[in-house]
Amino acid sequence: MAPPIILPYVDTHEPEVLAAAARLGQLLVPPSFDLSLLPPSCGYTILASSSFSTPSVDQVTAWLDGGADRVVLPSPAFDEAAAVLPAGRLVQSFILGQETHKDYAALVLLRTREPLPAQAIKAFQQDFAGEVLLWDESRPASVEAIRTAAPLGVPIVIPLSQLTTGSTTSQKLNIAEAFLAPVISDRPDGLIPTVVSAHPQGGRTLGMVYSSRDSVREALLTGKGVYFSRKHGLWRKGETSGATQDVVRIVADCDADCLEFQVVQHGAGFCHLNTPSCFGTLSGIAALEGTLKQRYLSAPEGSYTARLFNDPQLLRSKIMEEADELCTAEKPEDIAFEAADLIYFALAKCVSKGVSVRDIERSLDRKAHKVTRRKGDAKSKWVQANGAAESSKAAAAANGSAAPTKPGAPEPKDTPIQMRSYDLASVPPSERAAMLKRPTLKSEEMIAKVKPIVDQVRLRGDAALRELTAKFDKAQLEEVIIRPPFTQESMRLPEEVKAAIDVAYRNVYAFHAAQADKAPLEVETMPGVVCSRFARPIATVGLYVPGGTAVLPSTALMLGIPAQVAGCKEIVLATPPRADGSIGPEVMYVASLVGATCILKAGGGQAVAAMAYGTETVPKVDKIFGPGNQWVTAAKMLVQNDTEALVAIDMPAGPSEVLVIADHTADAEFVAADLLSQAEHGVDSQVVLVAVDLTPEHLQNIEQAVDRQARALPRVEIMKVSVSKSLIVTVKTVREALDFSNEYAPEHLILHLEDAPGAVQFVQNAGSVFVGAYSPESCGDYASGTNHTLPTNGFARQFSGVNTLSFQKHITSQQVTKAGLGKLGPVVITLAECEGLDAHANAVKVRLAALARE
Repeated sequence: MAPPIILPYVDTHEPEVLAAAARLGQLLVPPSFDLSLLPPSCGYTILASSSFSTPSVDQVTAWLDGGADRVVLPSPAFDEAAAVLPAGRLVQSFILGQETHKDYAALVLLRTREPLPAQAIKAFQQDFAGEVLLWDESRPASVEAIRTAAPLGVPIVIPLSQLTTGSTTSQKLNIAEAFLAPVISDRPDGLIPTVVSAHPQGGRTLGMVYSSRDSVREALLTGKGVYFSRKHGLWRKGETSGATQDVVRIVADCDADCLEFQVVQHGAGFCHLNTPSCFGTLSGIAALEGTLKQRYLSAPEGSYTARLFNDPQLLRSKIMEEADELCTAEKPEDIAFEAADLIYFALAKCVSKGVSVRDIERSLDRKAHKVTRRKGDAKSKWVQANGAAESSKAAAAANGSAAPTKPGAPEPKDTPIQMRSYDLASVPPSERAAMLKRPTLKSEEMIAKVKPIVDQVRLRGDAALRELTAKFDKAQLEEVIIRPPFTQESMRLPEEVKAAIDVAYRNVYAFHAAQADKAPLEVETMPGVVCSRFARPIATVGLYVPGGTAVLPSTALMLGIPAQVAGCKEIVLATPPRADGSIGPEVMYVASLVGATCILKAGGGQAVAAMAYGTETVPKVDKIFGPGNQWVTAAKMLVQNDTEALVAIDMPAGPSEVLVIADHTADAEFVAADLLSQAEHGVDSQVVLVAVDLTPEHLQNIEQAVDRQARALPRVEIMKVSVSKSLIVTVKTVREALDFSNEYAPEHLILHLEDAPGAVQFVQNAGSVFVGAYSPESCGDYASGTNHTLPTNGFARQFSGVNTLSFQKHITSQQVTKAGLGKLGPVVITLAECEGLDAHANAVKVRLAALARE
């Protein structure tokens, strides 16, 4: 990188000036400076001048190991450090005319108490033949002094107290003017060519733009990407598109006629074509990181990457496996292949813990800054493990037996599995809305992602279904559907499971049968005018039964039974297949009970698309039901708005959620169990505890119970993620708790209250309510009778849960007698003529005229 134009010395902590100075990439700081005030991307040199106590070699070493690029030292401290530390990391400070530079110094800070002309600087450079920093202490900083030194490649040290973000005065220089002082342009319009590079992606070039002095000034002071458009003037990147930029660093090239903006790019990307760069998409590690980040937020159901994120033990095993294979590889192509695998799994681990490639680069930079090194031998457990492995291999070779595998050391105890806590009374209104948001992506972003999948199935039918099922579910299909009769072998279950399903079927059937509209509704609105409404089943329905992280025969019951009760003629049940292409026997058995006429062996957006548009073998349906992950929800929302599909959906159901309200009577173990019953669904699930005036001890008991119970459950790794995204909200009264719940509009609401039945009257928004300590949400999920397909993401404000009426449409009719038309007709004519619809009025007039002739 070219040397900086100015090197600000931090002798004041004025926040705005310090932030702007940090964007120039390098600061000079005193030993007492609080380094936490600097962004990680800003380099720094420590100035340990004679005004400070003389540092020891150990202290200088600690500064360099701690991340300082260099340390400025006066004699004799410089002499002592130079004897044992790298010359390029030390700067000798001396005052011209009073002290001389050391011949072995590679860098010097030349301090002068009188103005130094350009010729004198040049002469000193020739004599010194090293890098020079200039600090003219005889006068305040000026544009002229900077322009004098810049062509010689000599950065000017300027105290921060002499810089300002405001207008230049006799005592203070605007920091943008200081930076721009030597920058030149050979263009008639004075614009400066500017290269924009992506800071987190290893400096990948995003595009080429132009800057004006005003745009650079605004970018430097605000920290936002601001450039100059030759058509529109100042161009604040992302102002309309949302693809904004945070400026990390602004530097000039070696000739000071071109700028580089190093930025963190947000949104779709830099280019107007919504690509990350004007020079194409990202590749290599940067592209892999972007893909893994997207997959971590919304991995396709059944994908291998989703398994890695949800199963830390699998990820750990793969990292160790690939590291071993890399160590044993010999050929260059094999080494490259195994190194790529190791990088993939290592980066998956990093992304799962919120660590970016830039974080890794910073760590590498910090390690590179260190001037002390440990011996570097392998830790004893690896030396012993390798020795034992080699010995066991030799023994196995000698006797023909397999070498035993020594189990690894136990994992260290994890940090507590706990939720984030808020006191509702102290949360400002501006932040309260954020508490109501679920940990999901924006629907428009997910719709854009799922659209290519939907389009493939819409255009290519069964062929696309086979390819996508092989890709996402790792299952090779010969036939994408199963038609009844279903074989007994495909429904073979343990008797206790079959009996439990039968009980659940009877209960759910009884409750949903009672909901059906069996007789027409008739009302005589006035003499001779009878209006009626009657129900008819939706002819063909599609039922989506998730398969992802759990087999869900209960969902097949909850969707299939109301469809059966309503009398739907064709019931298409879609669910992801197992690796061998079969469907779980639990779902197959339920499909038989509810009279499914077709089973589609597909999941995700591809299953939704197949049911919405139909394929060569999959019937097109009129309405799609069922919960699912964000991909399923986005696909349902997409197809319902496509007039080509002509399909309705039940609701935009997303990841599962529960809100528990607990007062002083609540059993901590019960509350914890209820929270975890939903947290185990997936990493994107959310649970909320609203604590009503609980003592700190009571709340702590609940939190400890959550941690303890979660660790005893097999899906603990999923719950670690979902619980960390979940909330504890403390309130004073039950009414406050219910008000918050109504704002949140939960899928499941559980009332652990002294008067739980009395609280139900205040519930306005919820999918389903579980009243009292002995009404766990699990009962509603499986067998009590209510439906568990419920609105999530706050849609309980607008939607009901799935019920029998969801599978029926209601048709109205009216029958008007001659006498009735005589009374009603004049009213209709008046209203039709009022709206200017004379043909409507005429339809009545001709009839009244005929009646008049009788």
